[in-house]
Amino acid sequence: MPQLDTSTWLTMILSMFLVLFIIFQLKISKHNFYHNPELVTTKTPKQNTPWETKWTKIYLPLSLPL
Repeated sequence: MPQLDTSTWLTMILSMFLVLFIIFQLKISKHNFYHNPELVTTKTPKQNTPWETKWTKIYLPLSLPL
C-alpha cells in the first residue's frame, strides 16, 4: 500500500482560504449599504380602558393610614 503524500496539503488549504477570502470580499463590496440610517418614530395610539377612569378597590389599601 503506497504512502499518502501530504506535502501539498498545506499549500492547498492556504490557497483555498485565500480564494474564499477574495470571493467574500468581492461579494461584500458589491452589496449596497445605507449610508445614513435614521430612526423613524412611531406614535402608538392611546387606548382608553375602562379601569383608567374608574376608582377600584385595589387603590383602597394604599390610601389607608397605617
